[in-house]
Order: sequence, then C-alpha cells, then structure tokens
Amino acid sequence: MNNYAQRIYEGLQQELPWQTEFLQSVFEVFDSLDPLLDSNDKYEHFRILERITVPERIIIFQVPWVDDKGDILVNRGYRVQFNSAIGPYKGGLRFHPSVNLSILKFLGFEQVFKNSLTTLPMGGGKGGSNFDPKGKSDIEIMRFCQSFMRELQSHIGPDTDVPAGDIGVGGREIGYLFGMYKKIVNAHQSVLTGKSLNFGGSLIRPEATGYGNVYFALEMLKTRREDFDNRKVMISGSGNVAQFTAQKIINEGGKVITMSDSSGSILCKEGLTHEQLEFIMDLKNVKRGRISEVSEKFSGIEFCAGQKPWQLTEADAALPSATQNELELEDVKALVKGGCVCVSEGANMPTTPEAVEYLLANNVLFGPGKAANAGGVATSGLEMSQNAMRVGWEAAEVDRKLHDIMRSIHSVSKDAADEFGAKDNYVLGANIAGFRKVADAMIDLGV
Repeated sequence: MNNYAQRIYEGLQQELPWQTEFLQSVFEVFDSLDPLLDSNDKYEHFRILERITVPERIIIFQVPWVDDKGDILVNRGYRVQFNSAIGPYKGGLRFHPSVNLSILKFLGFEQVFKNSLTTLPMGGGKGGSNFDPKGKSDIEIMRFCQSFMRELQSHIGPDTDVPAGDIGVGGREIGYLFGMYKKIVNAHQSVLTGKSLNFGGSLIRPEATGYGNVYFALEMLKTRREDFDNRKVMISGSGNVAQFTAQKIINEGGKVITMSDSSGSILCKEGLTHEQLEFIMDLKNVKRGRISEVSEKFSGIEFCAGQKPWQLTEADAALPSATQNELELEDVKALVKGGCVCVSEGANMPTTPEAVEYLLANNVLFGPGKAANAGGVATSGLEMSQNAMRVGWEAAEVDRKLHDIMRSIHSVSKDAADEFGAKDNYVLGANIAGFRKVADAMIDLGV
C-alpha cells in the first residue's frame, strides 16, 4: 500500500478498531490506489484520504414506537451523510438487527464510489435502524416508519439527501416513510426513491440491481468472447436482488442452479424454470416463507440445510447476492476448482479480501460490488430525474438507460485498470475511477 494511504489507514485502525466492516471497505479501496497516488501527489497535498474517510455528517437518533400490545419500544436510527462532492447524498435505509455505525459507514463509503461510477450527480450516504421488520404487523411497521421519519425529515431533501430502500426496507416501508414526510413538509418532493408507481416510482427499479449485475457480468464475459448461454450459475440469497438476477440469467439462456436464505440453500442441477422462480418470488415476497419449501413443492430440487451454495457443486459463474463476507477463501477455492470463470457481486462486499485476492490470482473475472451492483442506485438516479421533470419513462426506456450505464461503468473500470497496467483487475479499475472523480471534485470545491 502507498505510504500515504498506509499512514491514514493505520490511523483509522488505531482510532476505530471496533469498526471492522468500515475498516475492511477502506482497506479494499486504499489497496487499489497505489498507482494513482504514486503518480500524483496532489491527493496527499489536499489531504483527500483524511477527508474522504470521515463522513461529512452522522445523525444518530432515538426511534420510539408503540407495538400492537401497547408497549413502548425504542430503537436507534442513523443517517451517515458521507460525501456530497458530486451531488446530494444518495443511499439506502436498512432496517435489520445487525445495523450499527460500522456497517453503515462501510456501506456509505462504498456508496460514494459506486455513485461516482454511475456518472450521475449523486453523493454517497447510508442509514437505517436496528429495528427488525420480521414478525411485525403492518400497523407496527407503519408506526415505526412514521416515528423514524419524524426525525429524519429534518436532515433530508431533494437537493440535500435522497434515501432509498435496502435490506428490510421495501415498497411498503418506503410508502409509510414517504407518506409521513409528505404530511410534515406539506409538499410532494423527490426525497425518497424506490417509491410505488402510484406516487412517483420508476419502472424497472425493483429489477435494477439484479439486472444491472447481470449486464456488468456480461460485459466482463464479452472480453473473453463468452456469455451466459447454457452456463451453470450459482446465486446466493432469495430476496429482491437474487430474484431478478435469476430472472435475467434465465432470460439470457443460463441455468440458475442455486438460491438460498439464512436456513440453507436449494440446488437444482438442471436449472430453475420460470415457473419455479415465480413460486420463489411469491414465497418470499408475499408468503414470507423459507427457501426449503421450494424443494417440497418441486421434484429435482434439493434443500441443503445450513449450507451456502458455493461448495455444493460445480458452476461456470457465481453471483453472490445475499450479504457481506458470505463468499470466503475456501468457497472460492471450490469455485475455481469447479471451473468457475466469473464472479460478480450483487450484494455489498459479499467476498472477503482473501477470497478476492485468490480469484484475481487465478484469472477469474471478478466484478466488485461498487461497480457490478450499481444498477440499483443508477435507476434510483433515473427515478429522481423523472420526478424532477414530472415524467414517467416506459420500462424499455429505463432498462435501456440502465444497460447503457452498466456498460459505461464496465468501460471506465476497465480503462482505468488498463491505464495502470492491471488488465482485467476490475477492483483496481473501479476504485481508481470512482475515487478519482470524487477526489478531483473535492479539490475543485476547496477546503
């Protein structure tokens, strides 16, 4: 690591040793910046690394709410407004028991560079709460969202900070949040994305992260004159991202052989059919059931309790779409041994640093999340544009724009890697391309 980057990283380690997820994300970016920092000392002169690793603002607040029994409960709410050099803060809200400041800082830091890569004018931020929507009634969730928004509304706005959904925050939650915001400010503003089509949402937004990851993976495969046709593809997760990743892979002629949830994985060696995928979508989105129920419904599908997909069988490609650090060193060793040629991240930082290093060393195409899963926030940016112009584009138009953005992200990442002699290293390329745009904007804006 460059001496300047090493010094700043070691300082963060000493100051914030408990923020392991945040430190991991900083290391991953800093470790890629050597050629850029070595070739240009302006970033050290303007103290960019010191400035870019400290959020511009962190808001922490209490969220009191009343459950169906009449008991008062209190959760923590957060908004990490990380960097606004190229546009208003943009990033999701996550409602999950695991939410803490380290995770949100990691997600916000990643979001800064991901948004930069989209070429859209969006800064980076992230937020959420340790509230768990699972097992709660719709009324309880509405009460919580309304209490959450009562505080958050003071810190967001269409030109300040535009949150979206993330884990635990889907269309239902966005609706309750937006409804409360609208009542408080007495205005219908483009202050949240991922909205229902009934009140300003965009077509293709639910599909965007999954579709975008497949588009990015296809661009990588094209550099080796390959595609997904008749290829076996492993996917982890069974939520929104995994579902639409699977749908697009099947549409591209690929065979989706795995999906998963916290209880285990399903294995379908012949590849899931559209009918089976539709069952999974209904199971997860409506019935909120477990992935094991798929094997009970259809023959030829095996449920592997407590297991991740990666070591169950051989595959040509893997698209981790569940959570951070789910793809570990032993997993990628099994993938490489089984002939895997492409790994593309649908989730945020799902591959451990050791696993990434092993994939790159073994010439596996690897799409890092800040590039590969940028389709969601890119389409959120397109939703903001539609709201600002008071128009609604057809699904084909949004999908075309999404595809163009993912091609552009691939191109700038590949070009940056090639510029510094690191062919096919999309980690280095995406980090340098994303960082350089934000850092140069920070210099332009002054201290």
